Amino acid sequence: MMNRIIEIMFFFVAIVMLFACGGDEEYDYGDHTKAEWIENAFASFESGQYPKVKAISWWHEEWEGTNLKINSSAETLEAYRSSVSSSTYVSTATFSDNKLIEPASGIYHAAYPDFGGEEDIVTAERINDFESLASKDIVWAYFSNNWRDNIQFPSTEVNTISNTGKIPFIRIMPRTGFEEGVPEPNYTMQRIIDGDFDAALTQWAIHASNTGIPLLAEFGTEVNGNWFPWNGEFNGGSETTGYGDAGIPDGPERFRDAYRHIIDICNANGVHNITWFFHVDAYSVPEDSWNDIEYYYPGDNYIDWVGVSVYGPTESGEEYMEFSEILDNIYTDLINLSDNPIAILEFGITEF
Repeated sequence: MMNRIIEIMFFFVAIVMLFACGGDEEYDYGDHTKAEWIENAFASFESGQYPKVKAISWWHEEWEGTNLKINSSAETLEAYRSSVSSSTYVSTATFSDNKLIEPASGIYHAAYPDFGGEEDIVTAERINDFESLASKDIVWAYFSNNWRDNIQFPSTEVNTISNTGKIPFIRIMPRTGFEEGVPEPNYTMQRIIDGDFDAALTQWAIHASNTGIPLLAEFGTEVNGNWFPWNGEFNGGSETTGYGDAGIPDGPERFRDAYRHIIDICNANGVHNITWFFHVDAYSVPEDSWNDIEYYYPGDNYIDWVGVSVYGPTESGEEYMEFSEILDNIYTDLINLSDNPIAILEFGITEF
C-alpha cells in the first residue's frame, strides 16, 4: 500500500513539473559558457576562416530574462574585452564616394548599444556606455526607424549618433506594430511597389541627403525569417503566378522589388550618401526552397554590403551551437550571392 502511495505522489509531482516547464525540454548546456561562445566567434575571425567578413556588430540588450549584454557576467565582459582588443578590430571607417568600403586591413567593430525595446531610444550616453564596457570604440551605432503610423526620416536619432563621431546605421522597418509572425496591415511590399508611399519616401530621401553625412541603411531586417512581416510568407509566399517573373516565388520577389523601389526613389532624389545593406538571418524560416535568400536579393547594382545575424541560444531551452557552426550554415550561400563584403550585422548569445 505504501509503495502505491509513493507512486501516486511521484506521478503528481511529475505532472506539476511538466506544467511548470510548459512541457518544454530544457537543453543541458554542460560546460558551455557565453564567454566561450564569444571567444570562439572572435577566434574564427582571427583565423581567417571567413575572409569576406569585414565588419561585426554585437547586439547589446537585455529583455524578459534574455541577457545579450557584454557585461552579463564578469567572465563574459572579460572575454569580449580581451577578444576585441586585438588590432584586427578597427574603429575608423573608410569611405569612397560617400560609400562605406571594407577596411584596408582588419574588421570594423560596431554595435547595437541597447537603444530600448523598440530599438529607437537613441542617446549618446548609451553609445558611450557600450564603448566604455568594451574598452573599444565602435564604427557605427545601429538603430531602428520604425514606420508606425507614418514614414519619417529619423533626423534626431541620426544627428545624435553623428554628434558622437559614429556613423548612423538605419534599420528601415516597415511595420505599424511589433507583434511577430503576423502580416503587416499597412506597409505591404505590394503597396510599396505600387507607389502608395512614394510621397513620404521622397521626403525621407530628401532629408537623408540633406544631412550631408555618410549614412548606412538596410530595409527589411532578417528578411528570410517569418517573425517579420516583410518575409515572403506574408507577401505571396511560394506562389509564382500572382506577381512578376513566373520563375521566382512571389513573396521574395515582391520584397526584392520593394527594396529596389526605395533605393530608386533615393537615387532619383540625389541621395548619394547612403551605403545599402541586405540583411538575412543565418537560418531561413520556413526552411523551404522558395524562401532562399537569393530570391530576395535586389542585386549588386543596388546593394553595397551583405549582412547576416548569427545568434547562439537567446533563451533557456535552445540548443547550444558555436558561432562558427551557425555561420557555416549560410556563409557559402552569402559568398555565392554576391562578391560584396559581408557584415555580421547582429551577433550575440544569452548568459546561461
